[in-house]
Amino acid sequence: MVSGVGSLEGRVAVVTGVSRRAGIGFAVAEELLAAGASVLVHSWSPHDAGQPWGADPVGDAGIVEALGGESRRLQHVAADFADAQAPGQVIARAVEAFGAVDVVVANHARSSTQTLAEVTAAELDLTWAVNARASVLLAQAFATAHDDARPGGRLILFTSGQHLAPMSQEVPYAVSKGAIQQMTLTLADALIDRGITVNTVNPGPVDTGWATPELTERVGRALPAGRWGRPDDVARLIRWLASDDSQWITGQTLNTEGGFRRWVM
Repeated sequence: MVSGVGSLEGRVAVVTGVSRRAGIGFAVAEELLAAGASVLVHSWSPHDAGQPWGADPVGDAGIVEALGGESRRLQHVAADFADAQAPGQVIARAVEAFGAVDVVVANHARSSTQTLAEVTAAELDLTWAVNARASVLLAQAFATAHDDARPGGRLILFTSGQHLAPMSQEVPYAVSKGAIQQMTLTLADALIDRGITVNTVNPGPVDTGWATPELTERVGRALPAGRWGRPDDVARLIRWLASDDSQWITGQTLNTEGGFRRWVM
């Protein structure tokens, strides 16, 4: 266990979207475990299997094993957030496994590459359900399950910079993730009297293996460090937001983009 500045010893965290070892969710789970938290990791690998990057070849069991294997501090649940019951079931599983839940990191996302000309009602509905609706329902289930006598209530959401620049090649994704940035203040106000802070992270361009070589090179020119962000860059911020050190911050969208200059692209 780790104690001292940034310690999460004794805290229980739920991290959604832990489906790939190269992903942000995996790095966040790893970081919170290292900080002393007990962690329930959520995954839904069928989504990745349908994307160009594909599912992680080691599967859910291999991902959990890479985090140290199921134990008294690490448990796993698979759930499809297209199902409106799934967010509540995930939170209930955390309480069942660890007796409480203190931190929820809603890192999951459904990707969609439909333009305005291509967009369908079905894809809008599905992307909205997974990205935006599930985030609200996770917040609701978390609030219901949270013991206000426990310190350090944290809800951490994820957007993708739609409040900073357009994403016209990914209309359903942009609309649904943009809604998360917009819901941040409202959820923060709803939960602050419970001692729960709510903040949203925009991680900027992060190398999780999804980008083409051409896009990697083009975006890299707009990043002063000459590289894309890494999952551990984001995970360190999440660890801080989950800790007592961030207790005076709520209702904020934090852009952790390494000085990303969009106008250079």
